Amino acid sequence: PLPPTFSDPFEHRAFLKFRLAQAYRIFAKYGYDEGVAGHITVRDPIRPDCYWVNPWGVHFKLIQPEMLLLVNHEGKIQEKESGPSRFLNRAAYMIHSAIHEARPDVICAAHSHTTYAKAFSALGVPLDPITQDSCAFYEDHALYSEFRGIVDDCEEGLAIATALGSKKAAILQNHGILVATKSIEATIRFFISMERCCQVQMMADQAAAARGQKTRLIDPETAAETQKFLGTDIGGWFGGIPEFQLLEHEEGNKFE
Repeated sequence: PLPPTFSDPFEHRAFLKFRLAQAYRIFAKYGYDEGVAGHITVRDPIRPDCYWVNPWGVHFKLIQPEMLLLVNHEGKIQEKESGPSRFLNRAAYMIHSAIHEARPDVICAAHSHTTYAKAFSALGVPLDPITQDSCAFYEDHALYSEFRGIVDDCEEGLAIATALGSKKAAILQNHGILVATKSIEATIRFFISMERCCQVQMMADQAAAARGQKTRLIDPETAAETQKFLGTDIGGWFGGIPEFQLLEHEEGNKFE
C-alpha cells in the first residue's frame, strides 16, 4: 500500500483537513489532551507557507475539519479559509511555524503534554534502544535540554526547531515530546509509539535498578538495522493507518 495521491489540490486539502481532525480525535481517545495544551499541524498543499491547526480552547474530541484554522508562518490567521473560532495557541504558532519553515519536508508535526513523555523528559536523557519499538528512534530523535517556561517567543521556537534538526522526533526536557514527519499518519504512529517507549524505558530502568542491574541495550548495529525497517516515513505511514481505520469504524465516517 502507498499513500493516496491527488490531482486536484483542493481535494488534497480537504483530505488533509479531514485526516488532521481525525488525528486530534485519536489523540483524545488516548488521553493526550491536557486542558488547552497540545497541537498537531499539517502543511497546506495549496499554500505551503501556511499550515492548519486546531482552534485554541476546543477539546480534541470535538475537532472537525471545518473548525480548523489556516495560519501563515507569521502567525496570522487566514480569514477566508479558517473556521469560526479564531483563537490561536501562541505556543503552537511559535513552535510549529519554526519547524515548518526550517523543514520543508515536514508535512505534519505534533506535540502534546502526555503523561509518560512528560515524566521521561524530566530525566533529561534520550531514549535508549532497549526494545524493537524504541529502535525506530535510534539516532533519529534529538534532546532539547532546555526549559524556559511557556513557549512565548520566536527564539524559543527556533531553538526547538534547531535542536530537532533533520530528525523526526525530539524530547523536550521537562516538557514532553515532539514528532515531525512527511505524513499525518506517520506522525501519529510515531507519537503514540514514542509515548509508549518513554513508559517502557522508565519501567525497565526501575525494574533493573530493583535487581541491582542495568537495562540491557540492543547493540548499535542491530539497532541501526532495525531503525531502517521501523523508522522510515513509509513505515510510519503504514503503521499509522490502523488507528484511522479503527476511528472510521467507530464513527462510521470516511473521507468522501
